[in-house]
Amino acid sequence: MEHYDHEKIEKKWQKYWEEHLELFAADDESDSEKQYILDMFPYPSADGLHAGHVESYSATDIISRYLRLRGKNVIHPQGWDAFGLPAENFAIKTKTHPSLTTQKSIATFKRQMKILGLSYDWSREVDSSSREYYKWTQWFFLLLYKNGLAYRGKGKVNWCLKCQTVLANEQAEGGVCDRCDTQVFQKDLEQWFFKITDFIEKKDKTRGLLGGLDDIDWPEHTKAAQKNWIGKSEGAEFEMEIKNSNLKIEVFTTRLDTVFGMTFALIAPEHELVQKLKQQIANWDEVEKYIEQASKKSELQRIAEEKEKTGVELEGIKIINPFTKKEIPLFTSDFVLGHYGKGAVMAVPGHDCRDYAFAKKFGLPIAEVIKSKDGKSSIEKEAFVDDGILSNSREYDHMTSEEARKRLAEWLEKNKIGRKTVNYKIRDWLVSRQRYWGAPIPIIYCDACGTVPVPEEDLPVLLPDDVNFMPHGESPLAGSKKFQDVKCPKCGAKARRESDTMDTFVCSSWYYFRYADPHNKKEFAAKDKIKKWLPVDLYVGGAEHTVLHLLYSRFFTKVLHNLELIDFDEPFLKLRHQGTVLAEDGRKMSKSLGNVINPDDVVAKYGADALRMFEMFMGPLEDMKKWDTKGIIGIYRFLDKVWKIKSKVQISNIKSNPESKIRTFLHKTIKKVTEDIEKLRFNTAISALMIFLNEAEKEQIPQEFFEKFLILLSPFAPHMAEELWSQLGHKKSVFTEKWPEYDKDIVKDEMIELVIQINGKLRDKISVPADISEDDAKSQALASEKIKTFLAGQEPKKVFFVKGRLMNIVI
Repeated sequence: MEHYDHEKIEKKWQKYWEEHLELFAADDESDSEKQYILDMFPYPSADGLHAGHVESYSATDIISRYLRLRGKNVIHPQGWDAFGLPAENFAIKTKTHPSLTTQKSIATFKRQMKILGLSYDWSREVDSSSREYYKWTQWFFLLLYKNGLAYRGKGKVNWCLKCQTVLANEQAEGGVCDRCDTQVFQKDLEQWFFKITDFIEKKDKTRGLLGGLDDIDWPEHTKAAQKNWIGKSEGAEFEMEIKNSNLKIEVFTTRLDTVFGMTFALIAPEHELVQKLKQQIANWDEVEKYIEQASKKSELQRIAEEKEKTGVELEGIKIINPFTKKEIPLFTSDFVLGHYGKGAVMAVPGHDCRDYAFAKKFGLPIAEVIKSKDGKSSIEKEAFVDDGILSNSREYDHMTSEEARKRLAEWLEKNKIGRKTVNYKIRDWLVSRQRYWGAPIPIIYCDACGTVPVPEEDLPVLLPDDVNFMPHGESPLAGSKKFQDVKCPKCGAKARRESDTMDTFVCSSWYYFRYADPHNKKEFAAKDKIKKWLPVDLYVGGAEHTVLHLLYSRFFTKVLHNLELIDFDEPFLKLRHQGTVLAEDGRKMSKSLGNVINPDDVVAKYGADALRMFEMFMGPLEDMKKWDTKGIIGIYRFLDKVWKIKSKVQISNIKSNPESKIRTFLHKTIKKVTEDIEKLRFNTAISALMIFLNEAEKEQIPQEFFEKFLILLSPFAPHMAEELWSQLGHKKSVFTEKWPEYDKDIVKDEMIELVIQINGKLRDKISVPADISEDDAKSQALASEKIKTFLAGQEPKKVFFVKGRLMNIVI
C-alpha cells in the first residue's frame, strides 16, 4: 500500500468541501433538533492562529461533525472580533489604515482554518468592524440608552498614558494596561456607562447575573469568579458621630458581630468627607499628599491582598463608636474604595486580616471580641476571622455571631442610626474609548437640545477616513471635519457628534445572535431565527474572558429578555474552557522566547488530521498541556496504520462472522467513542480508536466494520476518512452517513471486577458475572477471605450495592 500523502489528499478534500458547502450549512427550514456549537470568535491578529486556537477549534469541529452524523441540525459559525486597540496601534506604527491590516489578518485566519479542515458554516460569517455589523452594535447602544441603561457620567477611570485611552477595571488588572503593560493611573473623565448593576439581582421576570449562574452548565471556577467579581456582601451600614463636628461618618460592615472590637475607622482618600474635614485635620499637608498618591493607583492595585497596607491618620479627628461610646482615630487608606459600601469601614483588627496588618504597622490596639466555639482561638499572631461566640461585647456575650448580627442590626434600626443592607463590588460598565478603531457611539450634542440619540434610520454612524491616529488624549474622531459636520436631529441646528468609540467588548456581547440571521438588514436578527437557534448549546473559549466577555454577554441577553425581545435570559447553556498549550520547553509560547508552534509548519510536515488529533490526544480539553513533537509523530504513525490497514479489508460481499472477536471490539469502540465525544473526552476517544486498530491488524476486517470505524474516525481525521471512504467505492461524502449504533448485548461484559469496600475503603476486588444479583454478590463478598479478615466476626449493619460496579459493607 502506498504511503499516505497528506498534503495531496487534504487539499483534495478541502477543495471538495469548498464546492459542497451544504455539507456543513445549518438549515433554517429543517425540523430536526438544533445544536448551536460556538467558538469564541477570534481577534484576527497579524500573527495568525496559534496552538490554543487549534485546540479549541478542533474540539468544536469534532463535536459539530459528530452531531451532524447523529442527524442534528448543527449551526457552527465563525466570524471576527475585528475592532480593537492592537490594530490601531499597528496602524500608528506602520501608517497603514487598520481596516487594511484587519482584512489581511482575517484572510490569514480563514486560510488557516480551512487547511485545518474546520467545518464552519461560512455563509454566516460576521466581521464586527464591517458597517453592516456595527450598525447593530450602535442599535444596541440606543436600545440601552432609550431604556435608561446607558448614561453619561463623571467618574474616576483607569487611564493608560501610552495608549491614551480609558480601560475598564478588567483591562487594568495589576495596575497595568493589558495591551501595552504600561502603568495605569486614575483620571476624572466624562464617560458613557452601561447599567450592568441593574441586573445583578432578579429584575421582573429576568434572573439576575447572580441567580442565573445556578442553572447553567459552566465550570464551577468560572461561576465562582463571576460571583467574586460581582462581590455581593450582606451586612449593615450605620452612622458614627465625629467629635466636635455636626458631620457624621457612615460605614458598611459584613461583620457587625465584631463591632465591640472596633479600635479605629478607615475612610477612602477620595471620600468627600475628607475634604469637608480639612479645617479640623491637623496634618492636612500629609493627608493631601497621600490622597494625590492614591489617585495614581488603579483600583486593582489598591485592593491587592498582598500589597503593604498604607494610610495616614487624620490627626485631630475622633470617631465615636455608637455601641461603646469610645473615641477612636480615623485613618485614610487606599484599600478602602469610595464607591464600595459607604466609602468608609469600621476597623476590627482582631477579626479582619487587612485591619490586623494595618494595626500592626501603625501600632494600634487589637481587641478580641469573638472566640471559637471551643474557646481555643487566639489573636496573638493573626486575626481570628471565623464566626464564633461573642466575648467582651457586654450584653451580647455568649451569643453566636449569627444571632448577634441579627440583634445588633435590630438595635441600629431601633435607634435610627443604621440598617441591614447589601452591597456589591461590581460597578457599571464603562464603554467609552478615546480611540478610532471601534464602533462610534451614536450620540449627538446640541447646544439647544442637549444629548440627542442618532435616529435609528440614520445608522450606521460611519467611521471617517480623515483622521490622525496618533494618540493625544481624545478620540481621533474629534478632529475629523467630515465626522463632526452634523446637524441636530431635533432642531436642525449645527451640532457635534460624540467622538468616543465603544469598548470592543460591546461588539462581542451580541455577535452570537447575529449568526442566527447574519444578512438581515432590518433588525439584528429576526425573532423566529433567534427562537430557532438560540441559546447556544455549547460554547468553547478561554477562561481569561470570565469577567469580561462572558459577563457582558449575559448582561446583554438579560436586557433583551427583560424587554421581552427574546424568551431566554442566559446565552450559553454549556461552557467549556480549553487548557493552555505550553511550548515544548514548558513555558508559555511567546515570539520573544522563540518557542511558538506555528500551525502552518505542523500541517505542512504532518498534516492537518495529525495536528487536530494530537492536540486532542495531549490530555483532557480543559487541562494545561505541553507540546511534544514526539507525540505528534505517534499520531502520524497511527494515521499511517489506518491508511495501510485498508489492504486487509475484506470485500463487501463477504459476510462478517457474528461471533468474531473484532465484532465485539467494534461495538465496544462505538460505545466508548460515542460516550467520550458526548463528554468532550476526546483524548480517551482517540485512545479507543487506537486500541481497535491494534486489534483489527491481527485479522482481516470486514468492509462493513471498517466503514463503521471510518465514520468513528471522521470527526477527528476528516480528510483521511473522506479519502478511504471514497476508495471503498462510495460516491457521497462520509459526512452524509449516520453515526453507527452499538448492540447493548454485544458490549455487555460476561464477567466484571466487583469492588468490595468496608466503610467506604477498598478491601478487595472479586470477579463476578456482569448481571449478578445483590444477594449473590453479597454472598460472594462475605465469602472472600480478605473481607472475612477485615470484618473480624462483625455483622454488617448495611450493604450498599451498585450493580456492575461495587459493594460497600458498613460495620
